[in-house]
Formats: sequence, C-alpha cells, structure tokens
Amino acid sequence: MKSALDPVKPRCAVFGICGGCSRQHFAGDAQLHEKQTRLQRQLREIAGIEPECYELLPPVRGPQWNYRRKARLAVRFVRRKGGVLVGFREQRGGFVTDMNACEVLAPGLAELIRPLRVLLGSMRAREYIPQIEAAVGEAADRPFHPEAALVLRHLRPLEHDDLNRLAAFAALWNLQMYLQPAGADSVHRLYPRHGPERLHFHLSGFGLRLAFHPMDFLQVNAAVNRLAVKRVIDLLQLESGDRVLDLFCGIGNFSLPVATRCAEVIGIEGSDEMVARARENARANGLENTRFVSADLYRWNTGAQWAAQVYTKVLLDPPRGGALETIPLIAAGGARRLVYLSCNPESLARDARELRRRHYHLKSAGVMDMFPHTSHIESVAMFERSNGPPSAQK
Repeated sequence: MKSALDPVKPRCAVFGICGGCSRQHFAGDAQLHEKQTRLQRQLREIAGIEPECYELLPPVRGPQWNYRRKARLAVRFVRRKGGVLVGFREQRGGFVTDMNACEVLAPGLAELIRPLRVLLGSMRAREYIPQIEAAVGEAADRPFHPEAALVLRHLRPLEHDDLNRLAAFAALWNLQMYLQPAGADSVHRLYPRHGPERLHFHLSGFGLRLAFHPMDFLQVNAAVNRLAVKRVIDLLQLESGDRVLDLFCGIGNFSLPVATRCAEVIGIEGSDEMVARARENARANGLENTRFVSADLYRWNTGAQWAAQVYTKVLLDPPRGGALETIPLIAAGGARRLVYLSCNPESLARDARELRRRHYHLKSAGVMDMFPHTSHIESVAMFERSNGPPSAQK
C-alpha cells in the first residue's frame, strides 16, 4: 500500500514545464501535510508559539482538479511552434507553456485553451497580445453553470476584422469579452454590448449571491471559499449583538455572510472600486446592517470615525505582506476575538508575535487548500484576547 508521502504520477502532460502547478507529483494528503508543517514551523520559529499551545484545525479541502476560477494567461506568437501559445508561463525561462488543455482551470475556462490559440492565431494583432485575464462565475447555484469572461490585453489598436473575430468567438462560447488597450482603468467590454459588466458566485449556505467584475480580486477556488466562509463563521462564534470589523474586506466575501449572523459589520478596504462593489452586493442581498469604508490600512487610522468605535470581533484578511500596521488599531478597539486569514505563513507568524505582545493568544490554526498542486499556503488562525501576559505561549 502506498503511503500518503509516496510520489504519484502527475495528471497533467506538461507538469514540470508549466509554472501553473508545482506539486502534482505528490498526493493531496502529502501536499496538505507539507503545508501544515510549514505553517507550524513558521509559528514556532518566528512567533515563538509551539504546536502544543494551540489546536491544529483539520484542513479545509475541496476538489483537486478544475478548481481555478481566476487566472492570468500569457499569450505569445511563436512562429516555430506553428502559431500562438496560450497558457501559464513555464517554471523556468519565462516562456509560455505549449499546452492545449489545463487540469486546474475551472469549467468555462479549461476548454478554451485550444480554441483561443486558433482564434488569436487568425488575428492580425496576434503579435501584440501579451496576456488574457480569465474569470468564471456561476450563472446559477445548482446545477452549476459557468459564466466566463476574458479580458484581452492588446498593445496596439485592433482592426475591425479582429474585433469581429473576438465578438463572434464570445458569442459562440457564450462569454463576456473585454479589451484592455492600456492600464486597468482602460478595460471595457466588447461583447455583449448591453447588460451589467458582472459575473456572480453563490454562498448557498447563507442565501447570498455576490457580483464581481472580471478584474476584481476574489478567492480562486469556489468550493474551498464556501468552506472557508463557514469556518470563519464558526471560529468567530457570532452572537446576535456582535459588532464586527472586517479589515481588507474586498467585495464582501466574508462581510456579508457575517452580517447574516450579527448586529453590524463594518468593512474596510483600500480600493474604492472594491468598496463600491461591497456596497452593491449588500444592497442586492438586502443586508442593511453593513457599512463599507475606503481607507489605507497601512497608515495610522485612529482619527477615523470607524477606527474609534468598539468592536466585539475582528476579521482580518490582508495581502501577502500581512497586517502589522493594523494591530495597534485592533488592540485599541478591544475586540475579544480575532480571526486572521492569511496567504503567507511568514507574515502571519510575524503578526502573531505582535498580537501575543498585545495579549491576543493563538487558540487554533490550520491550512485551507485554496491552491491544490502548488506551494501556495492559505491558512486561518483564531486569537482570543486575555488580560494575561504574552509569555503564556512561549
């Protein structure tokens, strides 16, 4: 019998070349064990928190294949390869992987690799298209039916024939087609001409339907995201009178389900566009106990009205760099419980060290398999505040 740590045969034909995955040669259990071990090592070495001082949560896991609903695909015209390549960049050298399919892209995107190669190869502008932002949503909760969008970056104006080809392709595959001639603010939709520029996903356990623009940030794994939301709710132990502060709230992925279980949620995000989207989603779902504010969370915010209020619980979901700058604000607010979502165990451990110093003790932590077959580690940690000294977890 094979052990979980034994190598397995990679499922993808271009594994080892393509940079989209790096762990297909290990079984899923082995990948999760590796990620849990690294998380615990960082907490021990950087924060000084030994594994026996907190509960190791069971991993949040979902489907291993066809899970990725957001991706940036590179495009390159290579004459000696016979046309245009579309896919992830290679692990070494920066070349575009020669691929015709993908085992990790979600339905709605996975089947487009080969047709996109043919389409772009037929265009006059094929040498001036460096990348495609791809996103897929859910047209319905059950049964699953994908709604996809592509954002085509192009380095020179597209001729009429090329625009017609793109629109016809979008109509054939029933997807939204956007163009990006310059920076992110230049993105505009080519097809269809009318209707809202939105995709959607469902948090069925909370009766929520959230809208997002194809260029918005969102968790790439829909199944694991739904489970992660449930775990966050469970760890917060919400009560009807709770006032919750959600820092780095994005489009409301966690704020809105939290709002269904408590008195009020205040969401803070650095992007005006994300704040507008969160407000839009709150209105669409009939949630009137939410408020969303745009603020730079890497600057001192104690003078802001939202920062001077008292919260019972805090949810923290920062970028890779962590949230060290927010910890004094969290401590000043007096929240008794903090749930921290992290995409970088090093910054989580650094912030956990500072939280310990301010009497927030780590009670539980675990990994979430948001990116199967990669070295990327998503994790969640729950801290409780006490009046005891920080030495309690040395």
